[in-house]
Amino acid sequence: MTNQDDSHLNTLAIIHYIMGGFMALFACIPLVHFFLGLSILLGWGNMQGAMVEQNAGQSTSPPFPPELFAWLFFGMGLLFFLVGQAISIAVVVSGRFLHQRKNYLFSFIMACILCTFMPFGTALGIFTIIVLSRDSVKTLYGRI
Repeated sequence: MTNQDDSHLNTLAIIHYIMGGFMALFACIPLVHFFLGLSILLGWGNMQGAMVEQNAGQSTSPPFPPELFAWLFFGMGLLFFLVGQAISIAVVVSGRFLHQRKNYLFSFIMACILCTFMPFGTALGIFTIIVLSRDSVKTLYGRI
């Protein structure tokens, strides 16, 4: 069954590459928040002027400081972007390891992590766990 195991591992490696690419693309979505926060911090939007016009005749300060709002958007957008890119790179690296038949544990852990990304990551993670759990595949990795 080694030929079939090789075929399954190569197919999983290719799907890991594709999944990692899509994950990297979708991990760019938080950049919208990043640039929105950056634009508020740099004063590209006149948010303070809008607050002054809204509170005309009142001497109260805004309940939520715009600078804090901007820093939250900036920081959270950057954080989610970087974490998403790191996970997508790890998925591609896992695909490379599957193709090379090395670092069994890394690929197995990444398959478990992929199960949290519904629905395609879950399917890919489950199939990867099933294939990596076979005794014949473990012998390919030199684990048995």
